[in-house]
Amino acid sequence: ISPVELCSTEDCIPGTGTYLRHGNIFASLAGYVLRKNEGEELPVISVVRETEAQLLPDVGAIVTCKVTSINPRFAKVHILYVGSTPLKDRFRGTIRREDVRATEKDKVETYKSFRPGDIVLAKVISLGDVQSNYLLTTAENELGVVVAHSEAGAQMVPISWCEMQCPRTHAKEFRKVARVQPEYLQA
Repeated sequence: ISPVELCSTEDCIPGTGTYLRHGNIFASLAGYVLRKNEGEELPVISVVRETEAQLLPDVGAIVTCKVTSINPRFAKVHILYVGSTPLKDRFRGTIRREDVRATEKDKVETYKSFRPGDIVLAKVISLGDVQSNYLLTTAENELGVVVAHSEAGAQMVPISWCEMQCPRTHAKEFRKVARVQPEYLQA
C-alpha cells in the first residue's frame, strides 16, 4: 500500500497513525481518519484501525441484539452489532411493548414476541445515556426475531410472522418474527 497524504501541516496537527514528510501529513496505517479539534487552533488528524474506532448505535441504525429479560411492558436486550459491525463495548437496549409491531399495539404480549436468548434485528429510535438504555423498535416486517431456540435446544424455524417451530419436537412458539432481508444475513 502506498502512503496516503492526509493534509499539510498548515491545515492539521499530526496525531496517532500518521507521520510527517516535507510539510505534509501521511497515514502510517490503513484505517479510519479522525479529525479532532482539541482546543488547538488546528485540528489533530489521526488514523485508527477499524478495531479501535468505536462505533455507537445511532438513531435509525439497524442493530442485532440478544434478549436478556422480558416482562409484560418491555424486553431488555444487549446490542451486539450495528449493521454488520460487532461492538467492542456492551450497550443495553429496551424494546417497549408498544414498539414491538406497527399494528394492534395494544394487543402485543411481550412474552409472545420475544424470549430470553433470542437474537433480534431492531432499529434504534432514541439514544440512551449512561444510566438508561437505547430505545429500539421491531415495528417493521424486516425487524424482529431472527434466531430462537426451542425448549429442546434446537434452532427454531419461522413458519409465519408470529410463530416459530422446533424441528425436533414440532412444538410451535409465538415470536415477532423478522422477514429477514439478504443484506442483514451473516455468512
